[in-house]
Amino acid sequence: MKRYILLIGMVLAGVIASAQQPFSKGRLKVSDNQRYLVHSDGTPFFWLGDTAWELFHRLTKQEAEQYLKHRAKQGFTVVQAVALAELDGLNVPNAEGNTPLVNNDPSKPNEAYFKHMDFVIDKAAENGIAIALLPTWGDKVFKSTWGKGPEIFNVNNASAYGEWIGNRYKNRNNVIWVLGGDRTPRADSDDVKVWQLMAAGIVKGTGGNDQALLSFHPQPNALNMGGSSNWFHQDSWLDFNMLQNGHCRDEINYDKIAFVYDRKPAKPVLDAEPIYEDHPVCFNVTDLGTSNAYDVRKYAYLDLFAGAFGHTYGCHDIWQMNGGGREPVNGPHMTWNEALDLPGARQMTLVRKLMESRPLLDRVPDQSLIQENSNGPATRIQATRGKDYAFVYTATGQPVTVNAGKISGKEFVAHWYDPRKGEVTKIGTFPNQGKHQFKAPSTGYGKDWVLILDDTEKKYGFDFASALK
Repeated sequence: MKRYILLIGMVLAGVIASAQQPFSKGRLKVSDNQRYLVHSDGTPFFWLGDTAWELFHRLTKQEAEQYLKHRAKQGFTVVQAVALAELDGLNVPNAEGNTPLVNNDPSKPNEAYFKHMDFVIDKAAENGIAIALLPTWGDKVFKSTWGKGPEIFNVNNASAYGEWIGNRYKNRNNVIWVLGGDRTPRADSDDVKVWQLMAAGIVKGTGGNDQALLSFHPQPNALNMGGSSNWFHQDSWLDFNMLQNGHCRDEINYDKIAFVYDRKPAKPVLDAEPIYEDHPVCFNVTDLGTSNAYDVRKYAYLDLFAGAFGHTYGCHDIWQMNGGGREPVNGPHMTWNEALDLPGARQMTLVRKLMESRPLLDRVPDQSLIQENSNGPATRIQATRGKDYAFVYTATGQPVTVNAGKISGKEFVAHWYDPRKGEVTKIGTFPNQGKHQFKAPSTGYGKDWVLILDDTEKKYGFDFASALK
């Protein structure tokens, strides 16, 4: 059998990032087929995100630059961060000693605080990273049972604040707008209206719908299949949908992605907050321990193969920028900079490399490609394909039976891809008809694999050595 070694690590990831400075290619927008994001020049954009919610609030300029450079070298393309942060972001000053608002009044922004944000957003652009910018965390609209608040937004001021912050960042091509901030709008309140007004303000401040790319970050909910689409899918300002899968194992995230993918009109969808690496599983570290690389890697492949246009990684130590003598939330055991190279984060480089190794924009989810198409989350097998290739993820290395004829060509060549190491092993060439069963090199917990099928005439390669040159 022939083996191809995908070269990975910091050197490879650094070349990935330096070779692609996305925002020289223009502002991001929804693709013509309404499934993906592209730059204004039509170049496909793969969303590989990180949740750095406290980036603006807790890091110095030097630390923020260190963080952004590191994530860029690892191939991350999006960082999700909050202007009015969750961890008492209105009353606890940022690293430079400034709070965002004067007297917590949304009509009185503190220029010094937002100049710090300007610097960080611009450094992100220099590193080829988009900032998925939350104008506020949701506890400033609705505290729920947790959150410092205070609740400062309502139907009388949400639009004006949206317009102000939209206008401030209207000329930065690397800003994506995200409302919501981990809150579910209450049915018996003005919550939906407040978010709609803030969105309208952002659209006005940026100069129109075609100048602002917007979404909404909801809470997870076992009964909430639709994420942001439950409240805003028909709104013209909502360009793509977000889900939050939450921080438990064996969730049916693939069904949630599929549910939103099938809604009309078609809009892109992604899981913007699945289980974080090094997080107490279901917030119960005593019984369930902390999450690992397999947990986060598994959701990345299941989400993407179910129809997501990109994926967000998260780390419990990093979202809160743990360190600096601050009291950690829910007990992280390392600082943010120590956590940058956890295995799951490094393996996100491989996720992006695989997805970008084949045409992005014609890829669709397709469970009819496989016989084992209804397994539960523990042993899930999920399939996706383009016109001339297919990927099948098997969460524990269970055998995959392929229904051939779903991609072009008289024959297809099959490989196994190891998502832990980036190694690819050739299986052989097969007629593109009938059924074919493939057995992974190993099976069991943490032994996930991706089956790659390619139309032989396309001669897709696996040699990434040129990325080092």
